[in-house]
Amino acid sequence: MSKAELFPTRHNAIIDRLEQIDPEAYGRSRNFLNGAVTRLSPYISRGVLSTRQVLQSLERRSFEPLKIEKFVQELAWRDYWQQVWIAKGEAISSDLKSPQMLVAHHKMPLAIADASTGIDAIDKAIRDFYTSGYLHNHVRMYLASITCNVGQAHWKAPARWMYYHLLDADWASNALSWQWVAGSNSSKKYYANQENINKYCFSKQTGTFLDVDYSVFGSMDIPTTLLPTTLPELVTPLPASSSLKIDPALPTLIYNFYNLDPLWHADTPANRILLLEPSVFSAYPVSGKSISFALALAENIQAIQLFTGEFDDLVIQYHLHNVHFKEHPLNAHYRGAEEPRDWMFNVKGYFSSFFAFWKKCRKELERG
Repeated sequence: MSKAELFPTRHNAIIDRLEQIDPEAYGRSRNFLNGAVTRLSPYISRGVLSTRQVLQSLERRSFEPLKIEKFVQELAWRDYWQQVWIAKGEAISSDLKSPQMLVAHHKMPLAIADASTGIDAIDKAIRDFYTSGYLHNHVRMYLASITCNVGQAHWKAPARWMYYHLLDADWASNALSWQWVAGSNSSKKYYANQENINKYCFSKQTGTFLDVDYSVFGSMDIPTTLLPTTLPELVTPLPASSSLKIDPALPTLIYNFYNLDPLWHADTPANRILLLEPSVFSAYPVSGKSISFALALAENIQAIQLFTGEFDDLVIQYHLHNVHFKEHPLNAHYRGAEEPRDWMFNVKGYFSSFFAFWKKCRKELERG
């Protein structure tokens, strides 16, 4: 399947995919490499779809949320991570709850970057990842576990590497999930052995450094394969700005890497600007493939114009006023009218665990 078939960018094709998802099959098979995953994540991360929109689509198709709870929970994880980012800010880019234990270095194993771990299912997944920008969620956990808990790398550098290549790049989901695996945002580290990988990836490999009992993991030395390290150079190739045509009588809507919603004020006459700030992509670099994907999604927004530069420079250069934007942690420096995101639930604020957050969300579902 080509990248275009995996992740089409025309809005009608995205809505078709949304309307065809099977949340019951997802709940049964999501952990398997060929499971009934939705592949909606890149569209949610880029703000083309919201978690609420996905839930409402299912309700229109007569699915009862509490009967597809596992699927709704997985959607809720995305909002949970975003709420943590809003509450904790830059703290999510450091060990959030406790220092990661057994850290040998702050780089990443070269074998992960080069897809040469010797674990066939993992190496194939990495090679496919570089081509498609897609990783199954279970494979993400495997990679984080091998890198941090077996290879003893600190989580941040490899998390930045994964974020860079993901079409569904979302720093909160990515960084906090890596920390959950590495034990700096959870009560214990997550491990997966070769038997687990064989089960969910349909492989039959034996004799790898993961072909051990779980009791071995806490005391094993770093496998020789994972000893060489690297620190990948992550640079975002940004497109040049176009010359903007601004109607001063109209409001200005600011879109960005995290908000490419073609339905946002779609019926309102407005100046529509896709803002790509070099400072943001310096701090949170993404690949050229991810930028191309975002630009293709932006084509669904009528009369969108591109500005590559900083928010303040945009406002000054074009004398903008009556500016509107959607809330996001990376928009804290924007000035104008901030509009709320389309959250799935009304539950807000920081919760120390997902299940404390989910308990409140579930009550909303129960009330209907």
